[in-house]
Amino acid sequence: MTSTSVLIAEDEPLALAGLAAWVEDTPGLRLVARCGDGDEALAQIRALKPALVLSDIQMPGMTGLDVLRAVQDDAELASTRFIFTTAFNEHAITAFELHAVDYLLKPFARERFDEAIRHALKDAAPSAAEVAQALGSAPDAPLTRILVRDQGKIFPLQVDAIECLRSDNKYTAITSKGRSYLVRVPIAGFESRLDPARFLRVQRGCIVNLDYVDSMTPDENSQLVVQLRDGTRITANREVSKMLREQSL
Repeated sequence: MTSTSVLIAEDEPLALAGLAAWVEDTPGLRLVARCGDGDEALAQIRALKPALVLSDIQMPGMTGLDVLRAVQDDAELASTRFIFTTAFNEHAITAFELHAVDYLLKPFARERFDEAIRHALKDAAPSAAEVAQALGSAPDAPLTRILVRDQGKIFPLQVDAIECLRSDNKYTAITSKGRSYLVRVPIAGFESRLDPARFLRVQRGCIVNLDYVDSMTPDENSQLVVQLRDGTRITANREVSKMLREQSL
């Protein structure tokens, strides 16, 4: 059986030992290195070329995000996947934009770790059944709330409180009240089940809640820059910009 090589980058000794124990206890995984800072992690990744990296974000030297950026600039490491393990949820959108496989908020349980590993090894978009399960409702039911994880807990998040959703083909970062939650559901899994009078898909990978839009200003290309109340700025695509202008009084 082919094993998946794993490197751990973690500056907290207890967290490092715990992750190492879980990796060594997981069939199909092979731990190849333990690193205590970002600079060492990048050097070892370049030397060992692991298939999977479990990385903290805040570390001495380079941050975990910096390490991932450096890895993505190296063609020889194109297949290396990252799972972030961190106590800070504010980096979720950045991690998502860098195409991290998953984002685990400390403290997290073994079940959550196992789920992230399955996603990393599978590396495929969830099925319709998995989407429905993740959203906590029937496949065709309108969404009123979803279940999200934060600090090792699962709790319901009211859809009306969602300000913005950003996504690629597999994950969506949900912003609400200054916090971000990364869920393994593609943005297409949300769009058809959100109130179209309130939620607008302004880009292929971005949906905004119009209730939280402060203003829309045309840029030099006549595309509307949507500014949310929290200061976030998102440029709507040409088609959506045209539609919004036509709807304005």
